Amino acid sequence: MRLLAFETATHHLSVALWQDGALLERSEVLPNSGGERLLPWVHELLAEASINLKQLDGIAFGAGPGGFTGLRLACGITQGLAYGLDIPVVPVSTLQAMALISGEKFVWVCLDARMNEIYSASYTVCDDIVTEIIAPACTGYAVSPAPTGDGCIGIGNGFAAYGEVLRARKPDMPHVRPEVYPGATAVARIAAPVFARGEGIPAAAAQPIYVRDKVALTTVERLAQGGSK
Repeated sequence: MRLLAFETATHHLSVALWQDGALLERSEVLPNSGGERLLPWVHELLAEASINLKQLDGIAFGAGPGGFTGLRLACGITQGLAYGLDIPVVPVSTLQAMALISGEKFVWVCLDARMNEIYSASYTVCDDIVTEIIAPACTGYAVSPAPTGDGCIGIGNGFAAYGEVLRARKPDMPHVRPEVYPGATAVARIAAPVFARGEGIPAAAAQPIYVRDKVALTTVERLAQGGSK
């Protein structure tokens, strides 16, 4: 099975190629878009693997939550390629991909959503199986639901932005890893068994996972969610 995967929900953009478990990747930190890198990376990966687009069996993408522009970028390029090739797609949660790429077994993922909010979720990880404990949500950082249980590791840049408050919500965390970001290799690893089960969806049905319903909050709303003025 040959799969392409995109992850552009943050400034850490990446593209990966999966071939029966073997992975190739291109990635770069690009603060200002970087969408022009994606297709050249695709062609580089295909050339390195000595295959062409028509030999792909499916395309996966990091569907979010994350930056609005990045989510639309990954979804749009996935839809365009998959529609032209007539192959299925699989949307993968950005937070789930972060849990897998962290290499930890029990994580509280907190991704900075700006406006005094975070995208957060909790998972356990065993090999490439990522099990949801707390569903993804967008909340004020001071009221984000913290997981219970021992050995939970905090990951994601939410801990860089709001670490003191988040750690106070779960003081028994052994440590936090704010440097963990999602990557296309994790997206491919999560999507591969979905494709193998024949559960890919048509390109036209692919949608980003925004989680957040609004892109701006009033001062009253920010204070109600635990943020500052």
